[in-house]
Parts: sequence; structure tokens; C-alpha cells
Amino acid sequence: MIGQLIANGIVYGCIIALGAIGLSLAYRIMNFANFAHGDFLTLGAYLTLFFAATLNLGFPAACILAIPVTAAFAVALDIGIWKPMRSIGASRTAIMILSIGVSIAIRNALIIFFRPDALRFPLPVMESMNLGGILLTSFQISVVLIALASMLVVHALLSRTVLGKSMRALADNPDLARITGINVDRVIRYTWMVSMGLAALAGIMFGLITHINPNMGWSIILPMFAAAILGGIGNAYGAMAGGLIIGLAQEISTAILPAEYKIAVSFAIMIAVLFFRPNGLLGGG
Repeated sequence: MIGQLIANGIVYGCIIALGAIGLSLAYRIMNFANFAHGDFLTLGAYLTLFFAATLNLGFPAACILAIPVTAAFAVALDIGIWKPMRSIGASRTAIMILSIGVSIAIRNALIIFFRPDALRFPLPVMESMNLGGILLTSFQISVVLIALASMLVVHALLSRTVLGKSMRALADNPDLARITGINVDRVIRYTWMVSMGLAALAGIMFGLITHINPNMGWSIILPMFAAAILGGIGNAYGAMAGGLIIGLAQEISTAILPAEYKIAVSFAIMIAVLFFRPNGLLGGG
């Protein structure tokens, strides 16, 4: 029983971690909490469904196409909405409220185009494999492997590329970054691309192990924030660890609590971390 819950928690935690990394990167570099992040996760899943089912692309090709399309849409929104807000010196609160409006707009657009019904990817139903008494599907195993590979790619991006160093410099001191010649707008655009690309990937992974619906991103936004806060808001590596911890905590809690309380577990962990260690377990930034 506990072994199965731990396995489920790792799978779910990997999805949360993917979303939380992007959320944390955006917060650290653009300095606001993006409440539309979960709906970009949903958008990535629906675009994959559209490309696979309507355009008859193979599922891998649909995934590969949906991720950059989601990222490009995020960049377009930044150019059209968030950059003008930054240019007039809008407060973080105003930008955050704007992100809530964007979230609602995306969600309702998906309802209009795809209807509110739960949908599934056009993939065959996979039978569970018994691994030492733990039941896992090949989809769940794929989610863990893809998530871990993505985390390694993010680590390489942040630590070994010029873009990653520019992102870290901008996060540490925006004014100094400008003075040293870093193209701030360019770094912000790439941050949107990486952040929302990860969100889209998380949405696809979430859709693989469950169904797709317009509220799926909104349902996971609190666990993603909890993971980011747990690891230290703005700390991409902390978000990875935080996602796994939140996923495990939520699933293991079902051994003693009804499943409906899983979100409450995330909320309780988030409050506890803010109260006892406001900078997170690994420290912000």
C-alpha cells in the first residue's frame, strides 16, 4: 500500500516539479507570481490533443510541436501585455492581478473551443506492470524519465550556457545586468519560452496519466506554488525537490485522509514553510 502511494507520489511529484521550475524561474527573473502558469500547462495539453487528434500527427510529433507553440504564445502575450505593464512601472500586484485575468481568459477560451468535457489523448490504454507489488503503466514510467531528463537539461542551461548565466545575472541584479550589456528584453523572452515550455511539458505529462479538462492547470497551481515556496521561491533546484516532496506528501496523505484533502495538504505545507522558514528549505534565488 505505502509502496504504491510512494510510486504514485513520485510520478505526480515529477509533474509538479516541472511546472514549479518554470514558475520559479519566472518569479526570480520577472519578479511576479504568475497565476496564469497553470493554464499554460492546460494549453500545452490541449494543443497536443489538437495536433494529434485533429491534424492526425503522431503523438510524439504533436508533443514536440505543442511545446514551442505554447512558448511562442507566451512570448506574444509578454510583448502585447506584460512588457507594456513593465514599461509604465506597474506594481507587482497589478501584474499579478493581470495574470489572473489572463488565466481566466485562457481557461474560458479552451472551454469555448474544446468544450468543458474531460478528454483523453488518442493513445491505447496501457495495462499496468507489476514491479515488486507496485503497479505502474509505461506512461507513468515515461513521465518520471522525461521529467528527470528535463531537469538535467534545465540544470545544464542555467549552469553552462551564456543564456543561463545572463538569466542568473538578471535575477541577482537587474540594474547591473543592464549596465554590463545584457539584453534584458531578450533574456525575459527566453525566460518565458523556457518557463512556459516546461509548463506545456508538465501539462502533457499530466494528461498522460489522467484526463484533460480546462481546469486541470488551475487544480495543480497551488501544489506548484507550494513546491516553489518549499524549495525557495526563485530557486529552480529547490523547485525540483519541492515538487517531489509535495507529490509524495499528497499521495501518502491518502493513507489516512480522504483523497479530497490532497490539495489541503499542499496548502498546509506551504503555510508551515512560510511560517517557519520563509526563504524555503534551500533558500530563494
